[in-house]
Amino acid sequence: MDSPPPPGALIEGLAVVTLFTEDLPATRAFYAEVLGLPLDFEDAHSAVFRTGSTLVNLLQVEQAHELVTPAPVGGPGRGARALLTTRVADVDATAAELTRRGVVLLNGPVDRPWGPRTAAFADPAGNVWEIAGPAAG
Repeated sequence: MDSPPPPGALIEGLAVVTLFTEDLPATRAFYAEVLGLPLDFEDAHSAVFRTGSTLVNLLQVEQAHELVTPAPVGGPGRGARALLTTRVADVDATAAELTRRGVVLLNGPVDRPWGPRTAAFADPAGNVWEIAGPAAG
């Protein structure tokens, strides 16, 4: 890291998000072709994409135990386990483009009571993403 965390903080920023997937080729294609993220690294078990200063590591679920043991690796179809939020300038335009690219929105676009306008969708592995931006004016 370039600088120490602020006083009282134990962590600074988010460097890598690792998402487990049962179908690496389909999930990889989604991040490359639908979301348009640049590929940073790839091997037989993972594909790593860059978004801003954060890396999104797609990892075959069979490899996940090494990273989380002794915790169990959750299975597919058990409901949402995380929500990854990214900022966009125009939620409606981004949601429309995602829909044009074949993405089915889970909800939104909607203005949330706490301020932002959001819409959510899932990747092929079931990881839920939310796009957030300024409320509709």
